[in-house]
Amino acid sequence: MVVLNNGTVTAEISEKGAEIRRLRVNGEDRLWSGDPDIWAGTAPVLFPICGGLKDDKFIIDGKEYLLRKHGFARDSVFELEKATGTAAVFLLKSNEQTLKSYPWEFEFRVKYTLSGASVKVEYDVVNLSDSVMYTAAGAHEAYACDGGIENYDVIFERKETLKTHRLDGTLISRNTDTVLYESNTLPLYTGYFSIDALIFTDIKSRFVTLRNRINGKSVSVDFGGFDYLLLWTKPGAPYLCIEPWTTTPSYTDDGYDISAKEGMTPVNPGEHFTKTHRIYF
Repeated sequence: MVVLNNGTVTAEISEKGAEIRRLRVNGEDRLWSGDPDIWAGTAPVLFPICGGLKDDKFIIDGKEYLLRKHGFARDSVFELEKATGTAAVFLLKSNEQTLKSYPWEFEFRVKYTLSGASVKVEYDVVNLSDSVMYTAAGAHEAYACDGGIENYDVIFERKETLKTHRLDGTLISRNTDTVLYESNTLPLYTGYFSIDALIFTDIKSRFVTLRNRINGKSVSVDFGGFDYLLLWTKPGAPYLCIEPWTTTPSYTDDGYDISAKEGMTPVNPGEHFTKTHRIYF
């Protein structure tokens, strides 16, 4: 476990998955505990896909590959490439195992930097192959919700009419349900998550705040550069995941061609794909 501390924020980060396992602000835990009886995750890093693929597979150049939901980064052991007291860089390199499910050579770095009462999270992947690589990245931080999510609102920087996609297993339908109409405040309701997540593919805001309407405690996420946003919890659990993604789960009517999948980014040989989000307390 790598520990970062700037006097205000303390982050404990595991080399497995480069995942923040504990995040304290002024001594108070602000992430979900990772109780394995409910959900063992705390802040998984999603790469090289987000969500599920149709039948957990894709085809490129006529070859078929099996790639499980959210990709393999969250289950991989990263190398600690660099660390100071307030920043750390974790590195995952392609290897014999990753090449079985994702046929590109790469280096994927996750960098955490503490500044004041904030955490900057950077994802950077470089394509080391000699062909175009299709990739994605996403965040999955679970923020502690004292007393349960129904004490909280999600506040968007702009007025939104938000339509969430219906789910079919790990896939999403083209059909949607409206959960917010011309407002910037979404009161959280446990029933939203009875099936799984709220999935927004047409969102204008790139800054959201999770705020306790009783005591005003809040956390904000700036996700400029990410086109999609998901909200998720297990019904009854005292946390909410705010998840900026660069792609969507596959649609039920999608095919298997990964180059045609919505949100997958083509990265030319030798080039980088970089995304950053920031967490403010």
